[in-house]
Amino acid sequence: MGLDKNTLIGMVLIGLLMIGMFYFNGKSRLAYEGEQKRIADSISLVKAREARIDSIAALAMAKPATTDTAAKKGAVNVFMKQPNSVEQLTVLENNKIKITFTNKGGQPKQVELKGYKTFDERPLILENDSTCKLSYKIIAGNIAGNDIVTETSDLTFSAGTTIQNADSSQTVSFTLKDSSGKEITHQYTLHNNDYLLDFSIILNGADKLISGNSLGLLWQSQTTQAEKDVTYEKRQLQIGHIEDGKYDFETIAADGSKQFDKPVDWISIKQQFFIAALADKDKFQSADISWTVPQDSGSTLLQSTANLRVAISGSNATVPLQLYYGPSDYHVLDKYNNGMYQIVPYGSGPFAFVKYINRHALLPVFDFIRSHIASMGIVILLLTLFIRLLTSPILYKSYVSGAKMKALKPEIDKLKEKHGDDKQAFSMDQMKLWKSAGVSPLGGCLPAVLQIPIFMSLYYFFQSNIALRHENFLWAKDLASYDSIAHLPFTIPFYGDHISLFTLTAVSTSMLISIYSMSTVQDNSNPVMKYMPYIFPFLLLGVFNKLPAALTWYYTISNTITLTLQIVIQKYIIDHNKILAEIEANRKKPVKVSKLQERMQAIQESNKKIQDMKNRTQPRG
Repeated sequence: MGLDKNTLIGMVLIGLLMIGMFYFNGKSRLAYEGEQKRIADSISLVKAREARIDSIAALAMAKPATTDTAAKKGAVNVFMKQPNSVEQLTVLENNKIKITFTNKGGQPKQVELKGYKTFDERPLILENDSTCKLSYKIIAGNIAGNDIVTETSDLTFSAGTTIQNADSSQTVSFTLKDSSGKEITHQYTLHNNDYLLDFSIILNGADKLISGNSLGLLWQSQTTQAEKDVTYEKRQLQIGHIEDGKYDFETIAADGSKQFDKPVDWISIKQQFFIAALADKDKFQSADISWTVPQDSGSTLLQSTANLRVAISGSNATVPLQLYYGPSDYHVLDKYNNGMYQIVPYGSGPFAFVKYINRHALLPVFDFIRSHIASMGIVILLLTLFIRLLTSPILYKSYVSGAKMKALKPEIDKLKEKHGDDKQAFSMDQMKLWKSAGVSPLGGCLPAVLQIPIFMSLYYFFQSNIALRHENFLWAKDLASYDSIAHLPFTIPFYGDHISLFTLTAVSTSMLISIYSMSTVQDNSNPVMKYMPYIFPFLLLGVFNKLPAALTWYYTISNTITLTLQIVIQKYIIDHNKILAEIEANRKKPVKVSKLQERMQAIQESNKKIQDMKNRTQPRG
């Protein structure tokens, strides 16, 4: 037996929803560009003014050629820039991460993730000397009654002092002191088997070092390419944050900025599979972040600058911060109990609800299978079988509904012949026929629509799960990226510059399902219903060609199972004589009309009355 029109309508709805999602997800990233540009311009003006003030202060600091000259002018220098100082490096590392610190600014200089490599097998460096900066302004001295302000990144701290703690964690400290007792300490603690770095700013004499009881922290970062498809990786860029206790994110498509006026727990920068984040255990008072997306085809994905305000009170103060450099891994982030697990994009927009399916259903099953099976391709196959087992009752009901529709087709054909062009009368009699036979008009459509959450769950799951990264299967070298059996010397619009074999197998099996379904449909008079099932797989060819191989491998398996079940259920399981007997038995029962059927019937009767009135009032020729 075949699929009825409603089932095919369900398929079309799925296709339209998918295409709409891909289209609007791509376009929505540009929605904030105008407003973001305005804010960015305002921030730039403020920064320009600050730069002019800083340059004036720097000139003032440069004037005292000797200590005697400075003393005559009344200079009291607390911390001064030392251009000829020698840089000294200190390393903290565990089995997950290696962080190199510099005493110039007492800050991280380079961050390397040990367990990961770039797509071309180079060390995965999340931050390096030329791109990262962690600094804040202090009152460095006083000349003739005027405070001189400088950045800590321009100052040379003492060489890092490292200690091994009782819990196997390591701590390194960088210190600046003056003779009057003022002291600045940057203290970093790295725990064993962890990516999170505790960072404390300890200020003795804070009231003389910081003005306005507020420390302005500057965090600059640069995100570089780590995956094969740099274009696809750029589309995964996000700025995440928790503001006023609520998580939100910005998908990055162009230059922009974001202003936070309420308390902020943390700000994160996420590329496809890796994250850099800065958190304040006591919350930042306010913050803003601006970013630039380079327009060239180089390896730099994003450059960002965050300005964060931290409350300071008293003469001695400690600012408890945290830095995260690591994978976008739900299990890793969930253990920190600060909401960072929400960075992993397991569902967003109109499909935000599927993140709960992914976190609490698909991920546990996936992890269980992965703990027993080495091959990730086989893990996906078994996960697919599990999902199809759960959805098989829905599929079976859809086929039974189609079989009932087919059994009623001879009677529906008679109604068409009886009413001719009177579609209102035909529709009313058709509804009565369905009710008397116990057939639901939505019996074939709803099962197809109910599978949309499953489709979207897997779409987000396979493109966000870092466990798939660099896992090979058959000809695919990386299941987290597209597979390619041939690279084209040109680019085909809507398709790309490569040939993905898993995409071809997924589209081919989808086409076979459409061909088989249409061969069993009795009414092919509607041209839309006749050709749409063939157009839909063709559209998938362009959509799927750049998606992760894990996703297209899943659809290949799923489509193969669907086609097999469709043939087996319709030819060997569904008893057509039994269905006819069931229809006859339903006709003898009192007809139970649902609320939906009552509304539909009322609408049809109302439309028929209106049409009859129009026919009676029309003048006869």
